[in-house]
Amino acid sequence: MKLTNLLSLVAILTVATSCDYQKNNTIKQKDVRKGDEYVYGVHPDSAAVQSKLTYDAKPELEVKANAIREKLFKGKAINQGN
Repeated sequence: MKLTNLLSLVAILTVATSCDYQKNNTIKQKDVRKGDEYVYGVHPDSAAVQSKLTYDAKPELEVKANAIREKLFKGKAINQGN
């Protein structure tokens, strides 16, 4: 009975110590894009310029994407994107 208690205690301690395993897995580095409006926008609450870009639709790419979907999900029901 003592062996099972010891093993359960060791298991609990292992789980308890691994709960915070990412605490020391960080890196401090300088943000080279700090203040860049293209990346972060003009204000912290605003959208970045790069997220406002739109692109012209290319129908030939939709045909190619559907061919790939057909090959990957043959016979399965899939949800189409927007």
